[in-house]
Amino acid sequence: MRHESRADVSPRPGVGSTEDPPPRPDPERFARLFIDHAPELKRYVVRRLGLEPADDIVAETFAVALQRLESYDGRRGDERAWLYGIATNLIGRHRRREIGLYKALSRTGADAVIEPFTDEVEQRVVADGARRRLAKALAGLSRKHRDTLLLVTWAELTYEEAAVALGVPVGTVRSRVNRARSSLRRVLAGIDPTVADEG
Repeated sequence: MRHESRADVSPRPGVGSTEDPPPRPDPERFARLFIDHAPELKRYVVRRLGLEPADDIVAETFAVALQRLESYDGRRGDERAWLYGIATNLIGRHRRREIGLYKALSRTGADAVIEPFTDEVEQRVVADGARRRLAKALAGLSRKHRDTLLLVTWAELTYEEAAVALGVPVGTVRSRVNRARSSLRRVLAGIDPTVADEG
């Protein structure tokens, strides 16, 4: 006679179970989220870490989002900010790589990561030699200040969206951005290349 283990006899969701099965993600909602946000999210990750880890981080960001999509509370804010929050947490695992990229840029001035995405303003900054100093300044910021500043400037999140992404109050975002910008201005002799709308 076979003895059944507890695992063998535990009820399946919906069959004699008092718990409801977890909600299934809406494939159309997920597809729309991916189509709307994956390209800009990848660009943001590439700017911070380079091409090599970007695809993996974007894929992992959306894998996490898929798992949590049905439980995401829209009252917390835009799903875009939520995605950037997930990506920022994943980028945090690569802090040494990010700092290494900034240090290399500060030494050489050559930026194969950002170059494909530069616009006319950034090219003028390069011409002035400020990009090297900017990279050095970014490397010198604490992770929380750098994450907050780059969400507001590179990802172009409002302060409110950055607060959702980071899980902190809006006042904390404002304070971190102000401190980060002050630090950059000191290194760049008064130039602030990160000026963005005050969200």
